[in-house]
Amino acid sequence: MKILNFTGKTALITGAAGAIGKAVAQQLIDDGATVVITDLNSDRLRTVAGDLGCASMAADVTKAQQVENVVNFALSLHSRIDILINVAGIVGQGKVEDLTENEWDTMFDVNCKGTFLFAKYVVPQMKANGYGKIINYSSKSGKTGSALMSHYCAAKGAIIAFTQALAYELADYNINVNCVCPGITDNSGVWDSVSAGYTVNLNMPKDEVVKKFTAKIPLKRLATVDDVAAVTAFLASAGADYMTGQAINITGGREMH
Repeated sequence: MKILNFTGKTALITGAAGAIGKAVAQQLIDDGATVVITDLNSDRLRTVAGDLGCASMAADVTKAQQVENVVNFALSLHSRIDILINVAGIVGQGKVEDLTENEWDTMFDVNCKGTFLFAKYVVPQMKANGYGKIINYSSKSGKTGSALMSHYCAAKGAIIAFTQALAYELADYNINVNCVCPGITDNSGVWDSVSAGYTVNLNMPKDEVVKKFTAKIPLKRLATVDDVAAVTAFLASAGADYMTGQAINITGGREMH
């Protein structure tokens, strides 16, 4: 049996205008899936959809009506959604005393509320079909906190707990719910933002920031977007049928629990 075989399966992927979301979409398409993508950045989304040759619809993941519209759009095209991959998210830095209430709320709205809303609108038809794979995006920082990122760590930790709760709730419907916890991923929007913040907050050039963080990783390199996409695709596949409620590290050994 070819494990990564998504022939006949439809996947909905959020945050797909970013490097990781695009790589995940490409991986599933390469393995036979029909894919629908969404992102807030409509211009970039159109470009990515053209590159991938798939359908797309722009949306703000924090707005319930827009999320419902995306789900209905995907269902109107393909009648079912077998796989939901919630990549959409943001990152930020700041001392806890300097964080604003708006920064805290926005961090939770995009990372947590967006993940919740897509699950809310996709799950009913997964239940009706008696099948589904949901993969949420947490982070290494959702397991072990990182200084200057308290709001981000709190939001990503909440996604792990949400994933576990859904895994229990949906198991009787043959719906698997897991999440991935990437570490530092090179050439991704998250790392670009984080490294830029650290160059300021640590008063250190970017190449020194990379050396500082790479030194903590047993495999001695940063993750690539393809590393993250490969694990995500596996969790969406038949090979992960006996896995649910798991938070899988993609950290080169830096995180081991």
